[in-house]
Amino acid sequence: MSPSMESRPDIVIIGSGIGGATVAAGLAASGAEILILEAGRHIEDLPVNRDQQAIFQRGHFRPKETWYEAGGLGFNPGNYYNVGGNSKFYGAVLTRYRREDFEEMEHRDGISPAWPFPYEELEPWYSKAEQLYQVRGQLGEDPTEPTHSSDYPHGPVPDEPAIAKVRKRLAEIGLHPYSLPLGVDIERWLAKGKTPWDAHPNCFDGKMDAETAALAAALEYPNVRLQTGSRVTRLTTEPDGKAIETVHFVRDGIEHSVSPKLVILSAGAVQSAVLLLRSADERNPAGLANRSDQVGRNFMNHNSSAVIALSPWYRNDSVYQKTFGLNDFYLSDGAGGPPLGNIQLLGRVSGAILKANMKSMPEWLLNQVSARGIDFYAMSEDLPSPESRVMVDGDRVVLKWVRTNWQAHLDLVAKLKAVLKKAGFPVVLARAFDKRTPSHQCGTVRIGTDPAKAPLDVYCRAFDHPNLFVVDAGFLPTSAAVNPALTVAAQALRVADHIVKEDLRS
Repeated sequence: MSPSMESRPDIVIIGSGIGGATVAAGLAASGAEILILEAGRHIEDLPVNRDQQAIFQRGHFRPKETWYEAGGLGFNPGNYYNVGGNSKFYGAVLTRYRREDFEEMEHRDGISPAWPFPYEELEPWYSKAEQLYQVRGQLGEDPTEPTHSSDYPHGPVPDEPAIAKVRKRLAEIGLHPYSLPLGVDIERWLAKGKTPWDAHPNCFDGKMDAETAALAAALEYPNVRLQTGSRVTRLTTEPDGKAIETVHFVRDGIEHSVSPKLVILSAGAVQSAVLLLRSADERNPAGLANRSDQVGRNFMNHNSSAVIALSPWYRNDSVYQKTFGLNDFYLSDGAGGPPLGNIQLLGRVSGAILKANMKSMPEWLLNQVSARGIDFYAMSEDLPSPESRVMVDGDRVVLKWVRTNWQAHLDLVAKLKAVLKKAGFPVVLARAFDKRTPSHQCGTVRIGTDPAKAPLDVYCRAFDHPNLFVVDAGFLPTSAAVNPALTVAAQALRVADHIVKEDLRS
């Protein structure tokens, strides 16, 4: 039975991605009545989940929606609506921000501002998140790795022989390849099919995503309930415009509403901002939590490129590939200049995947190319800018993404090409990702200490609405240059602990 106006759970969580699922896991033992509203449904265990032609060439799982650029041009975004959110398709790299990422950092194009608290404040929650997501990793390999109060719960996912050779070559030329911290039980994953997991949907196949790790833990408690197919359309406040009174949603074409004590919004950096803007009312004419005029602003999306290194003398027979990364150019360019970013392996790029962007080439030929290549992902920080923003225009979602720090990213790709050529790959190709790929979208509802400059306080509570929290990548004040999932999860656990202590006291 759907909730009605008369029902009043303690907490409604909107969205079941990394933020929503993890905060639910952190709150579950409190005994509070928790309802999770998810717009999508479960991904079914079907053969199409490992069909690379269906996934990459036919876009089987892509949403049937259009967003718009500020100039009016529409595009199909790569955001997914299902239980577990985008994490169902993620590469499961669960990396901590570096300690320096919490401090002001000077980049080629400007300043990445300091967080309102230091790395040490989040460190214990990083450790708890690594336990929850069963991270596989190895300390002591990456010179930029910040202090850990506890080791990874599992050892690293092993390199396949063809990948180990490249790791060895890179170490021999003076770099520091490190084992990626991964939320993957590789034996379980491969038992289901010999494919990579990167960008492949997961149905309890061994990838630790928001559903299989955090949500599964939360739903072990009888006070936590998940309701799928429930798209939240609006939040309304009490008459004074402060506390959130009602959550409105549509299920099976029928409008419903529920009136919780606390609302935790975790619909993703774009959709959370959209919901707040669309919930404007007389008391909050610019949208909810938007006294600062910062909701939707400071949208960030990593500058990223796929880099494929080729050699006629190299044979890549790996299945999953994605096991090591490089941070040699993370804190500087390697020669005393500004930071460039992170490099990590992509999941194995097959001919079927290549054909998605090279439609005129026969797949058999692309398989021959793939067999002699190794695939990397180069990622650089996108700096927050108030002009880079999410807006609404009636029913339209409008995204104005103003790239920053792009030259630093081009420099990172050039550095990577040079080291790969030195490591024995004479041909290195690169292709940048655009806004259609959700390259770690974040910002839009950031945390801070000044209500005039940020919508949320340091515990993700809206300054304007005492019972509203936003706990997804939208809260991130900076994008850093590593995958944001673990940082979102760590903050979600920190926020859950705060809510238990401050809001759920009897």
